[in-house]
Amino acid sequence: MHHHPNNAAEHFTKGKRQNLLSAEHISKIIEIYQFRKEETRYSRRVGMAEIEKNDFNLNISRYISTAVGEAEVDLAANHHELMAIEKSIQTATEKHNAFLKELGLALLPSVDSKSLRK
Repeated sequence: MHHHPNNAAEHFTKGKRQNLLSAEHISKIIEIYQFRKEETRYSRRVGMAEIEKNDFNLNISRYISTAVGEAEVDLAANHHELMAIEKSIQTATEKHNAFLKELGLALLPSVDSKSLRK
């Protein structure tokens, strides 16, 4: 025997006093249950051994993870973008310092050009 929990907690229309299930949400719940479909973060089949191992606790969070994975970061692209920003800062600082020098004012510290390796 299997239990088929489904996590419909995120599938509703938010209301003022209470949330509403649309016909679409209800259809999805029925289809998942009727055809015993498994869907990440929504439903999966669970055997009695696992339910017993969880002391017969049918709390959905024990069987279905709702965690959302983090997006991958393209380190090379981010590095390239940061290097371009650093170069832009260096150029702007040099231009600003030229104006400050003309006015006889203290210059801004400049960006170390050795740190701008490609």
